[in-house]
Amino acid sequence: MKQSLQLRTSQHLALTPQLQQSIRLLQLSTLELHQELEQLLTDNPLLERLDDPLDRSVRLLGDGAINTTQAPGEAPPEGGPPQDAPAAPEPEPYEGGEGEGLDPGAGDTDWSSAGSGKGPDDDDGRPQLEASHRSLREHLMEQMRVTVLEPRDRALVELIIDALDDNGYLEESLEDIHARMPEELEIEFDELRTALKLLQSFDPAGIGARNASECLALQIRRMPGVPLVTRRMALCIVEKHLQWFAQRDFNKLKKALDCDDEDLREAQAVIRQCNPHPGAAFAADVSDYVVPDVVVRKGRNGWIVTLNNDVMPRLRVNALYASLLKQGKGETQMNAQLQEAKWLIKNMRQRFDTILRVAQAIVERQKNFFSHGAVAMRPLVLREIADTLGLHESTISRVTTQKYMLTPHGMFELKYFFGSHVATEAGGEASSTAIRALIVQFTGAEDPKNPLSDSKIADMLGEQGMVIARRTVAKYREALKIPPVSLRKSL
Repeated sequence: MKQSLQLRTSQHLALTPQLQQSIRLLQLSTLELHQELEQLLTDNPLLERLDDPLDRSVRLLGDGAINTTQAPGEAPPEGGPPQDAPAAPEPEPYEGGEGEGLDPGAGDTDWSSAGSGKGPDDDDGRPQLEASHRSLREHLMEQMRVTVLEPRDRALVELIIDALDDNGYLEESLEDIHARMPEELEIEFDELRTALKLLQSFDPAGIGARNASECLALQIRRMPGVPLVTRRMALCIVEKHLQWFAQRDFNKLKKALDCDDEDLREAQAVIRQCNPHPGAAFAADVSDYVVPDVVVRKGRNGWIVTLNNDVMPRLRVNALYASLLKQGKGETQMNAQLQEAKWLIKNMRQRFDTILRVAQAIVERQKNFFSHGAVAMRPLVLREIADTLGLHESTISRVTTQKYMLTPHGMFELKYFFGSHVATEAGGEASSTAIRALIVQFTGAEDPKNPLSDSKIADMLGEQGMVIARRTVAKYREALKIPPVSLRKSL
């Protein structure tokens, strides 16, 4: 077969680097966006940031009150650099090439909020460092140093402390601990048991327990101001009938304890004061903080949606490098970095513009939610917003993921306003979010002695025109972490 060269024309879809960057920036959360931006600022010398993200950080005042240097949408305070600092030269606009009109000093590159006006030496604008965390082990070891004197006893107590889990429970049995001890130490089992009793006398109460029953019993024995009869009844419940108590089977409890409702109610109140996880308070859990991307407030003519200026970085092209490139003194690599800086500024502006458009479309369709709460939420799907704005559903999905809206009713992810629908008797549709809100409202107002069953809740929703099955009510109730009717019953 003879070989030959042929030319063919074909079409195919390709994502340009600029479009890839735009899609990536759109799907990032606020925290991820600033992390990405810091990396880009490090890699590209032609890109610079005018604002300092720490200037608007939450800071702890001397009196212990929490305050911010600038609220969302608030005008920046007056101020400027220190008097001793030299005045910064006015940068010259960059002209020429694709994307003319990008002013490296101001103009449309400086498209986000103004700075806070604090000087570089103003330490009040920086967040205070968090106090050092003390673990459960350190807390127990500190008590051991002042209560246990003998080195042998200290070693045994420390051995048991190291065997505790995060909740303060001793998961390993004393027999197993004693079995793995070296024989040459000649440690008796009673010594290990005495060390455990000593540990269980430490603070917090209930530490060193081997199960929930023992943990509650240790706390009840150390609880002050409890009448003797009530204390004995509470101990009997947690040591012998804890399963009945957890299942709220009060009839069996009253029969086993030979008591009336009032006595059982007093014992129940004592048990509820206990903490089943005494060591959890010392866990070093890191709180996740959410910053809103858009803010919704009530205006004269309706609801107003604005971008949160505190999360919008101020970017521009470096004036010095831009001047060198304008004079033709730059390198080829700098020209590529200049184009990348322009793309980033444009894509960053497009990201926030798209978030604002989507948020405005959501608020327009969910006006009843902002006026009356979650019970007035209407069904909404991504396609409806996509068709309205002329965007693809995947774009709307990226915009509404990990983007948050601050409303008079609280902070919500944009995806919260989308939900499936349930048919109504009138032929309309009801949002699943509204149904869940009604379930919370019904269970919150129910009689604790006679709580509502899933069938009763379904009937109550049917009275309001919402056709919903009992199993659907159970699914929504479990999603809301509302216990079943048997666990919501009280004396």
